[in-house]
Amino acid sequence: MRKSFFYLIALAGLAGLGWWAWGVHRSAVPALAIGATPAVALGPAAALGPDPGTGRPGADRPGAERPGERRLDEGRQDAGVPREAGAGRAPEAAPRGMVGVEAAHAERVSLGETVSAVGTLRANESVVIKPEIAGRIDRIGFEGGGLVRKGALLVSLDASVAAAEADQIRAELALARSNHQRTVDLARQQFVSESAREQAASNLKVVEAKLALAEARLAKTVIRAPFSGCLGLRNFSVGDYVREGTELVALEDLSKMKVDLRLPERYLGQLRPGQRLEVEFDAWPGRRFEAVLEAIDVQVDANGRSVVARGGLPNPDGLLRTGMFAKASLTLARRAPAVMVPEEAVFHAGDEQFVFRIDDGKAMRVRVRTGVRRDGRVEIVEGLAGGDQVVTAGQTKLTQDAMPVRVVEPPG
Repeated sequence: MRKSFFYLIALAGLAGLGWWAWGVHRSAVPALAIGATPAVALGPAAALGPDPGTGRPGADRPGAERPGERRLDEGRQDAGVPREAGAGRAPEAAPRGMVGVEAAHAERVSLGETVSAVGTLRANESVVIKPEIAGRIDRIGFEGGGLVRKGALLVSLDASVAAAEADQIRAELALARSNHQRTVDLARQQFVSESAREQAASNLKVVEAKLALAEARLAKTVIRAPFSGCLGLRNFSVGDYVREGTELVALEDLSKMKVDLRLPERYLGQLRPGQRLEVEFDAWPGRRFEAVLEAIDVQVDANGRSVVARGGLPNPDGLLRTGMFAKASLTLARRAPAVMVPEEAVFHAGDEQFVFRIDDGKAMRVRVRTGVRRDGRVEIVEGLAGGDQVVTAGQTKLTQDAMPVRVVEPPG
């Protein structure tokens, strides 16, 4: 009895497990197949029976719906998936759109014939202060790097010896004048000969010359600025002994600067005073200084076959210094306004040059003749007019003439 009871419980458990597995399997079957009757699953063609001509079921006929196709399509629509238009047909080619290109306008620019050169900057006036006599520095009247006016005291040497020599000669001069005057009076009374009078006059002139020399030597103990300008750095102090010709300090007039340019001799016939210069310096990037050609050297360098041309430019702010490296552009002549386009717009086809001009939204291939090139732009001598729009990027996509295009902005 107990054993039979256990058998019944085991059978009930197996039955429950089977019922649960059947339920899981039923829930995993797609919703499209659940509850489908044979007639619906096979579709209307299956209900028609076999094809009288071939003996094949209706589902195998050409153009007949296959089993489950209609149900699957209905299921897609029920799920919110739109039915593709023209399903079952070969896809048609999409209509071709306009080609995207970059473009720019041709501009009329006043173009001049210019030549580029490099040179060196110089001050309008420049001098290195040096003593003409040896001596010990007694006084310094300036600070390094400062501005001074013309005639200002720069350096004073010890003048005690020179002053004493001058005083001694002044005493000798007084005696010589007295002797000369006395000899003249005696000669007038004929107490001395004419030769004695001439000797006294000669002695007077000698002493006067000695005094002038002593006073000049005394004056050279004081060094003054020969012109107004800016002083360099000093490397000496009070008490230093300097010899004649020792370099003390540099003095430069920076109110105006000179730029010396070396140009090939082939430009010699085109150089004229008054021509315009644009000068750039590495110390001031992006800034251009205006200068005027002032003079041309009388000689041509035989080694480099070049001529030196000097230009002048104002320097009111004192930004420029002697020795700076200069990059100059000299305008030799002015030309009539020219039509300029970016160099990227011009392309070659054989021995000819072309551009794509945009007319009414279409790229027209136009043959052009070019001129000078400058700053990434090229002159169009023939083929374009000012204001024309040309293609600058995307020419490789223009496989034929008069293709529709749309202008896009360059990246970045």
